[in-house]
Amino acid sequence: MFKSSFSPKRAPLDVGEEYDVKIEDLGKEGDGLTHIEGFVVFVPGTQVGDEVKVKITSVRRSFAFAEKVE
Repeated sequence: MFKSSFSPKRAPLDVGEEYDVKIEDLGKEGDGLTHIEGFVVFVPGTQVGDEVKVKITSVRRSFAFAEKVE
């Protein structure tokens, strides 16, 4: 039987991890948007140019959500 060597790409982030980021753009809903290891991360309550520490709260297949850490 043929066995595929394809495996779904795993997100480079895990829930609970913290990063220092700079907000690069805004998403459609107005959330700040940044990239961590090339992966899109949405950060509500931020604006373009903000430099903040964030904590990953949710990881999907092609993007993640994070919250500002005070």
